[in-house]
Amino acid sequence: MKILLTGVTGYIAQRLLPVLLEDGHEVVCCVRDSSRFNIKKYDTQNISVIEADFLNKESLENIPNDIDLAYYLIHSMSTQSGDFGDMEEVCATNFKNRIKDTNTKQVIYLSGIINAEELSKHLSSRKKVESILASKKYALTTLKAGIIVGSGSASFEIIRDLVEKLPFMITPSWLNTKCQPIAIRNVIEFLVGVIGKTETYNKSYDIGGPDILTYKEMLLRFAKVRGLKRRIVIVPVMTPRISSYWLYFVTSTSYALAKNLVNSMKVEVICKPNNLSATLGIKLIDYNTSIHLAFDKIEQNQVLSSWKDAQTSEIFKEGFSKFIEVPFNGCFKDIRSLKLENSASSLEKIWQIGGKAGWYYGTFLWELRGFIDQIFGGVGMRRGRKSDTELNKGDTLDFWRVMIANKEEKRLLLYAEMKLPGEAWLEFKIDKDDTIIQTATFRPIGLLGRLYWYSVLPFHGLIFKGMINKIASTKT
Repeated sequence: MKILLTGVTGYIAQRLLPVLLEDGHEVVCCVRDSSRFNIKKYDTQNISVIEADFLNKESLENIPNDIDLAYYLIHSMSTQSGDFGDMEEVCATNFKNRIKDTNTKQVIYLSGIINAEELSKHLSSRKKVESILASKKYALTTLKAGIIVGSGSASFEIIRDLVEKLPFMITPSWLNTKCQPIAIRNVIEFLVGVIGKTETYNKSYDIGGPDILTYKEMLLRFAKVRGLKRRIVIVPVMTPRISSYWLYFVTSTSYALAKNLVNSMKVEVICKPNNLSATLGIKLIDYNTSIHLAFDKIEQNQVLSSWKDAQTSEIFKEGFSKFIEVPFNGCFKDIRSLKLENSASSLEKIWQIGGKAGWYYGTFLWELRGFIDQIFGGVGMRRGRKSDTELNKGDTLDFWRVMIANKEEKRLLLYAEMKLPGEAWLEFKIDKDDTIIQTATFRPIGLLGRLYWYSVLPFHGLIFKGMINKIASTKT
């Protein structure tokens, strides 16, 4: 079956894609910027990539006509600008108008559970999108999930941040809201299970795990699984704005996403009864087991996708490609090189930089810079990295974004997503003579950008010298 997969750089699609390929389907990956998607990691000819921006209907002509089935996995809740509800309506309308002119027989849409009269803006938008996608030209199957638990999922990582960082929590009243979490494995099983099932055509199903829990119970159960003692006190006076800032500063989420999450968490998300899991032969995974499975993946460095990688800042709204070529004119540069005794060891250090390993020298100063960035609404250093040992194009790496990660060429290029009066790149490259070249590039914007560069120059001299020495050193 020829399948169109949208939202390919997102958390769900990255988990779904390898399963579809393993099942023998031909998958057309729909991305806004092909330079951000690493097709080389999929060793099969049953995959292709097309560029399409669903906000731009002309670009959707790249979608082939011989599609049999399409997944709609697009959302804009973490957008930093504009109204995400309006954006989602435009995307859904453009998608429908193009897909109905293809051979598509079924569209599968992953939405959110909706069972309240007063919906959050996020859930209202999800409901509106479902009504837009309905068509007489193809069958629509809608799966509605609440909290998704899995390594790298937004819900899992936010809960993990709260539990592991805070032994005592004073929390807002929405922690008493009930929800029905579902394991990511079950979500993928449902998404694959409904393919071509005519009994699911033009129907909507709530999907959830076997446990109905409050958010407080989820946090405490998480703590128990991890062997941590935690105490939570709920207070009714914490406003949505304060709650949003609380999530923003404690967890890895952006403020825009935190605000939308807080509004959604006030609404109970419990499944309406249905027999879909029995029909598809899916065994639902309980919450505690979901946590164990997630940490199994984390400990084995097998996290396939992370919501942080999909949470792209407005910097890249015009695409990744314009930032892959590092400029030379009008830039300040800090270039350092050292002859290596063991280039293989140094290459591994480069590939493990950031996250838990830190930045090898002056990590405290890196963290201070990240904290300052966070105060001004930036991403800060909270995102870490998806894997301790692997890097791929498009991955987040603390407050950097991986632009190039090519082990064969021994080159790693990072672009800064922090708040800056300019643009910044950091590059590591080992040449044929086993010399490491470390280059920090800054292209300032106006006088403020130049003042910024000179103000941090003394720190750069200390940090960048120490960092390259550590990478070049044969000591672990």
